[in-house]
Amino acid sequence: QVQLVESGGGLVQAGGSLRLSCAASGRALSNDHMGWFRQAPGKEREFVAVISWSGRVTDYADSVKGRFAISRDNAKNTAYLQMNSLKPEDTAIYYCAASAVIGGISRLPNRYNYWGQGTQVTVSA
Repeated sequence: QVQLVESGGGLVQAGGSLRLSCAASGRALSNDHMGWFRQAPGKEREFVAVISWSGRVTDYADSVKGRFAISRDNAKNTAYLQMNSLKPEDTAIYYCAASAVIGGISRLPNRYNYWGQGTQVTVSA
């Protein structure tokens, strides 16, 4: 049914930028909140950013605030994560997720119903 596919990951030097994309298929997700999470080796999956269904409300983890920007284009059924001033500690697999929940945005992974396969982001020092 619903499928999320991330792209845009890769290897970048510290201080550089990447733009991740999350393309959704199966149905329109214009009424779903869209989130980004990441998981580094040996660590739990952690919240990165979320954007409401309307695009009007966003939330960011403190570690990325001011450096990352989440956005969405509902006409393209796609969400984005612009990552600037990347640091080695940003190295992780980045996952896109859709809440499929009519309610407030959330940092909790269990509020998200659909997940992509992840895309690797590696930041070298």
